[in-house]
Amino acid sequence: MRLKAIKALKAQAEGEIQKHVYNIEILLNHGQGVAEHPDHIETIQKEIDKISTHKERLDIINDYL
Repeated sequence: MRLKAIKALKAQAEGEIQKHVYNIEILLNHGQGVAEHPDHIETIQKEIDKISTHKERLDIINDYL
């Protein structure tokens, strides 16, 4: 049970990281086509902050669980 929970937590964090990396790739490669994001740098920074949150969670899981 414990290992399944840890595995699920890791998978969730890794999936969230990949989602935000993908969002950044879209902005970098096709930014002109994303009308609701006029400030691309700020939007990318927000995505990086989200990655940071999930990376920190993943590091804590790996280090302490």
